[in-house]
Amino acid sequence: MQAGFHCDLFWDKSKEELLKQIPNYDGIVIRSKFKITKDILDSAPNLKCIGRVGAGMENIDVEYARLKGIACVHAPEGNRDAVGEHAVGMLIMLLNNLKRADNEVRHGIWKRAENRGHEICGKTVGIIGYGHMGSSFAKRLQGFNCTIFAYDKYKTKFGNDYVKEATLQEIYDNADIVSIHLPLTNETKYFIDAKFIQSFKKNIYIINTARGKCLNTEHLVETIESGKVLGACLDVLEYESTSFENIDITALPEPMQYLLKSEQVILTPHIAGWTHESNYKMSKIIAEKMIAELK
Repeated sequence: MQAGFHCDLFWDKSKEELLKQIPNYDGIVIRSKFKITKDILDSAPNLKCIGRVGAGMENIDVEYARLKGIACVHAPEGNRDAVGEHAVGMLIMLLNNLKRADNEVRHGIWKRAENRGHEICGKTVGIIGYGHMGSSFAKRLQGFNCTIFAYDKYKTKFGNDYVKEATLQEIYDNADIVSIHLPLTNETKYFIDAKFIQSFKKNIYIINTARGKCLNTEHLVETIESGKVLGACLDVLEYESTSFENIDITALPEPMQYLLKSEQVILTPHIAGWTHESNYKMSKIIAEKMIAELK
């Protein structure tokens, strides 16, 4: 309002209701629950900008929107700190058996040797995708005295004092830990599959805080069972709903049932970028970007 715009809330409205109203709007802001498809874009002759409060843009037909001259903006700067911290937290929890040890102590079980952990120090971490999230994770690893390799198909010359720009082959040859920071596209769907995992010389730990469908869950389970994958940290799941709000536990396939029971896997409900601070930062950033596009 202070910037001179009138805003309406459509949180509880259906797609049909939006189609009736959207011709009146110059801009629209969405989260993950709503998809902006061709039919919606064709019903919006005045639309100039679409804002996505978050990082992923897979629920917007970005290519078609841009063909119609509609700007598409998002706010990965707003939750990158949260994602970086969460990834580190999950990794420490996995390597040091914190979930199991905490549960045991609460039940009067005192096992020390059995819960001996592993250090990040001295290991090599491979980061796949070096945008806002990948670089945030790398930044937070600086103090752990580990070697960090990063690969990004679409970026070059990003290496610095603590990150070595690497090829995929260099990551295959050296990594102990692999963290996925890719957007979900046709190119990256199931990017982490059995072939990818078996390409590593060492047995590895896998972290995925990106999108669930970047990783083939069935292949992950197979490689955990074989010992190739020593453990996994998954904030995102292949079987999430489109809006990331739930999974139907009664309909989960066998690979997911395995993950639910495995002590080698840490699971969280797509909350890596979902802190109180990031909620404010994302909202502020997307508002600033929308205002700049619409003025």
